[in-house]
Amino acid sequence: MANTSTTPKKEENRAGQSMEKARDSASQAMDKSKEAASSVGDALGHAASAVGSTVGNAASSVGSTVSSTASAVGQKADDLTSSAGSSIKNLGETLRQKGPQEGMLGSATQAVANTVEASGKYLEEAGVSGMIEDLGEVIRRNPFPAVLVGVGIGILIGRALRS
Repeated sequence: MANTSTTPKKEENRAGQSMEKARDSASQAMDKSKEAASSVGDALGHAASAVGSTVGNAASSVGSTVSSTASAVGQKADDLTSSAGSSIKNLGETLRQKGPQEGMLGSATQAVANTVEASGKYLEEAGVSGMIEDLGEVIRRNPFPAVLVGVGIGILIGRALRS
């Protein structure tokens, strides 16, 4: 009978040891999977950082290119406006020289020539950037009429596009 009482204890001991070994194995497997997950997370973090850096550099390069292109386009527009202003100024001088010099028609021709010359000179000196600054100043000084003009232009464009 003594044998029967020790046998269950031995089996209990073996079962307990098996359970301990299983727990240890599970704990080791859990630690290894945590390490692997941490390693994968670190690798993904480094990859994401590298991608972010590359995208940031590319965006900076594109921004720089767009900025220099816009600057070149603005300069070209100013040059063209200056050239057009010079041509308009020359037209005013031609009107003055070849138009009637006396009488009412002469006075009207001189007034038109003065206006055309002044417009040409303005375009030649101010360029597109100066015209935009001046337009902004006029809108700041006269906001209500500027809104009315904007609405009128919007209506005209709407009617033109509807046709």
